[in-house]
Amino acid sequence: MNEQILKIDNVKICTESFGNPENPAVLLIMGAMSSLDWWDEDFCLHLAEQERFVIRYDHRDLGRSTTYPPGTSNYTITDMADDAIGVLDAYSIERAHIVGMSLGGMIGQILALRYPDRIDSLTLIASSVFGTEAEKLPPMDQRILDYHTKSTSIDWSNQEAIVHYLAGGWKTLSGTKPYEEERMYKLAKREVVRAKQLPSRFNHALLQGGGQYYDRLSEISTPTLIIHGTKDPALPYEHGLALAKAIAHAKLIALEGTGHEVHSEDWDQIIEAIVVISS
Repeated sequence: MNEQILKIDNVKICTESFGNPENPAVLLIMGAMSSLDWWDEDFCLHLAEQERFVIRYDHRDLGRSTTYPPGTSNYTITDMADDAIGVLDAYSIERAHIVGMSLGGMIGQILALRYPDRIDSLTLIASSVFGTEAEKLPPMDQRILDYHTKSTSIDWSNQEAIVHYLAGGWKTLSGTKPYEEERMYKLAKREVVRAKQLPSRFNHALLQGGGQYYDRLSEISTPTLIIHGTKDPALPYEHGLALAKAIAHAKLIALEGTGHEVHSEDWDQIIEAIVVISS
């Protein structure tokens, strides 16, 4: 693993890479309020072993990337897509395979529309359609929203409390497969150690922009793979089905019993699918 802090248009973006830079590049884009840590290092290593050059990175307001005061809005989702292209530029990568989780999948959709000549394939994990169609789909489980109201009472100087809160948040996102408590606590601890300003993560809740790309998924010509858990409580399975309908050529893989997560039981299937689409 190799860490770099990149300066992209006066914004610092923390990246970590795995594997041989001469191999096809796979850029992993995590979801809202989730640092690069939640692309498990072992997952990245396994993918790199398949002759892929794997890059994960912290969005703004997360990890070791640029953070802003909590409760402020300083960028749009389109800016986040430009951050991803900035990462590729910094690594001198002309074209890459994009793998986006949740919000990362929506950023991937913008990338495929905004920079089609830079994207060789698009894999959307636990994501939804970027546009008005999403408003017609089943909403997020209220229990997830209720859980995150606890953040207002968190002592952000108490590392143990923060780790418990972050790991517990992933429990609310799990499906019927066993909640991976030990792994989630391990990843939460790493994030707490790395993060510059943890409360800034909630600035993602204020994210706007990208309206010029709404309801244009039919224009995506990039080879596309949709991976969605059948028990996703955050973006229910209907969101994956809607994506498959909106991007006519897309292939849909249903992960039985999986929630809004990259569950270790699914790694082999996910990695194999990424390798196939990136070949």
